[in-house]
Amino acid sequence: MRPESLPRGTFVQLDGRGRTFVRDTSANGTGHTADAEPRPTVLLLHGWMATGALNWYSVFESLRHRYRVLAPDLRGHGRGLRNRRIFRLADCADDAAEMLDVIGAGPVIAVGYSMGGPVAQLFWQRHRDLCSGLVLAATSAGFVPGTRERIVFTSAMAGAIGTTRLGRAATHVPLVSDRLGAIVARTAGANALPHWAAREFRRHDWRMVLEAGHSISTYHARWIGDIDVPSSVIVTTEDRAVAPHLQRKMAEAVPGATVHEVVDGHLACVRPGFATTLTAAIDDVASRIAPNRR
Repeated sequence: MRPESLPRGTFVQLDGRGRTFVRDTSANGTGHTADAEPRPTVLLLHGWMATGALNWYSVFESLRHRYRVLAPDLRGHGRGLRNRRIFRLADCADDAAEMLDVIGAGPVIAVGYSMGGPVAQLFWQRHRDLCSGLVLAATSAGFVPGTRERIVFTSAMAGAIGTTRLGRAATHVPLVSDRLGAIVARTAGANALPHWAAREFRRHDWRMVLEAGHSISTYHARWIGDIDVPSSVIVTTEDRAVAPHLQRKMAEAVPGATVHEVVDGHLACVRPGFATTLTAAIDDVASRIAPNRR
């Protein structure tokens, strides 16, 4: 999928929060056309250091024929909301709920990839009236399980955040952006990708992105077993960023969750074949949603 075929994006003003950016596959912003029945809505929540376009560009075409698809840039990422507050995953969930209210959408099937997984989980916990189902991919209910590892990781992230706030590291980040864009491009196998991917990375607020990394490291959803909506888990079996055993542990904890496996690593989302697995997982959840919740 070439960048020019991405769904149209628009800025949405959130009352008391700021302005965020969302891509919407709906032809007229209402989730249906004049001669079609309303379709279920899917909310795609991207991973750390990604954007709605970078994380999901390979799946829009597959999903748009079945669902209305909304893919926001989460706060600090891409063209997402900016403010001076400390980054909190719970705020991302609240941003999504406010965005749905403003554009008149919902309830939705919330799909979270990597960092988007905790955001989707918190979205269910904090806004249950808006969440009809969950798909959790390449993610977990807790990312740094050991106490020692958690201390080391959070200390390193805290140090990086402090450095960025002083402005000492920020000037070097564009180099990282270009390299990450090139990695994504090579993995996707698309010659046209490097330039637009690098542009997406350069839009990040790197202070907020680093704070997001710290927020991920301290996240642990002890209430994951309380989830009461139809759910599916996509396990990336070769993942070196989110251990597959943590993904499976989460799947076992979510009541009634079905498991779909992808034999790939953490960047599985940028490969063309991922769309097939994601569509199957969403279809599975949609088929189990009560008619009054669709």
